[in-house]
Amino acid sequence: MRIRIVDAFTDRPFSGNPAGVLLLDSFPDDSWLRAVAAEVNLSETAFAHPLPAGGEAGWALRWFTPTTEVDMCGHATLATAHVLHTTGAATGPVRFATRSGVLGAVTGADGGITLDFPTSSLTPLPVPDGLAKALGAEILAVHDTAAHVGDLVVELRDEAAVRGLAPDHAALKAHSSRGVIATAPAADPGRGYDFVSRGFFPSVGIDEDPVTGSAHTALAPYWSARLGRDELTGLQGGARTGLVRTRLRGDRTLLTGHAVTVIEGELHA
Repeated sequence: MRIRIVDAFTDRPFSGNPAGVLLLDSFPDDSWLRAVAAEVNLSETAFAHPLPAGGEAGWALRWFTPTTEVDMCGHATLATAHVLHTTGAATGPVRFATRSGVLGAVTGADGGITLDFPTSSLTPLPVPDGLAKALGAEILAVHDTAAHVGDLVVELRDEAAVRGLAPDHAALKAHSSRGVIATAPAADPGRGYDFVSRGFFPSVGIDEDPVTGSAHTALAPYWSARLGRDELTGLQGGARTGLVRTRLRGDRTLLTGHAVTVIEGELHA
């Protein structure tokens, strides 16, 4: 079977967030899916197979980190939609049946892909003891997200503070079921983005995820409320970065980005 590595939320290779993508006839045993994801060893590997015609979704989709299955992943969904579109396996809008409900993907004329995801709730919390020390930065505010996201959104003083983070990943495990998203307003919105973020997920085997689409279902309402606009662009990442355009539509958030296939090969397992 064919296996592809796709860089998501970028229009050039070796940037954005890489994801493995496998199109299958059906889902094999979970142990095989976990073994392949561990072998690929990226933050996410997506497995998809077509569903019978006439249902609410055309494809079933699951996502695995090297250590566990997750409820939602934006960049691997975008990567899967990119593979379906570029290989001709699907045409027009695509709907995926997932653990987080039905998620949509539409490919535009310029190749940009827009995902339709549920908007996350945001619950303000007191700053947890030890979190500032684990991050290594002063914390202005902390919000918990919905169950399908499972992150803490942590606002820092400014963009420089986010970019300069060197957290204690082992200590961060105690603070979130999935991850910690550090964020701040852009220092200069004229550079093409409105806010910045970095995502740390040691609880699911990923010290830092370059561009986390699902986290933007919480970052979009957070910064839209602060900046007074429903359409924003977020820049995420440390060594690798990518851009996520967000549009808030009530209980749904639209996430738009590009993707590039960088590796295609044959899986012999």
